[in-house]
Amino acid sequence: MNRNVPAIMAIMLTIAITAIFIGNVLAEPARSFAEEKCVYLTFDDGPSDRVTPAVLDVLKEENVKATFFIIGSNAKRRKDILKRACGEGHTLAVHSYSHDYSQIYSSPEALLADIQKCNEVIEEITGEPSRVYRFPGGSFTVAPELKKAVTDGGFRYFDWNASFRDSELPDASPEELYKNAVSTVANPKRVVMLAHDSTNKSATACALKKVILYFKDRGYSFGTL
Repeated sequence: MNRNVPAIMAIMLTIAITAIFIGNVLAEPARSFAEEKCVYLTFDDGPSDRVTPAVLDVLKEENVKATFFIIGSNAKRRKDILKRACGEGHTLAVHSYSHDYSQIYSSPEALLADIQKCNEVIEEITGEPSRVYRFPGGSFTVAPELKKAVTDGGFRYFDWNASFRDSELPDASPEELYKNAVSTVANPKRVVMLAHDSTNKSATACALKKVILYFKDRGYSFGTL
């Protein structure tokens, strides 16, 4: 047997795993992204009373649109904030209703019921349900049957390939979050940026303008999912 065969097989396996990972980072099934360099700003876990309006203020000032993956139980009490986001051209998408992992990941039926409940809030605000979804915690370790239930239900789900890391580092300063956002970019052409607009993420709102200016200065456009 050729001694190089095991090494070649190992390289091929590594390439295959990398390809699967990169594919899952963006979406499943695939979608068409903008051809030019583009940043897709995404905010999870909102809306909140202070942080979401602060984020919206920055986005409006910089004329940038974003995608808000909302928690339905939070949104029910803050519909006016989401009406503002929708009116200013941002996308409202499903994150969850309860954000209770043990509940929503207990079965495909439980997951879809949670999505539907969150979507009822979105439909009340926008007039139509969203078909865009983000798994709480990301899809990276979600069981295949749950992913299949989502795609069979007509949803496109999105992870991320860059992050403020504001969930991992709750006490980080705005400058630290800015550095995280620009240093974690895995795909320099299509940047799907994870950030959060929940109650304790004031530093995220403070860092946002500098992040936007960084990408603008490098010729990026901004899009929604």
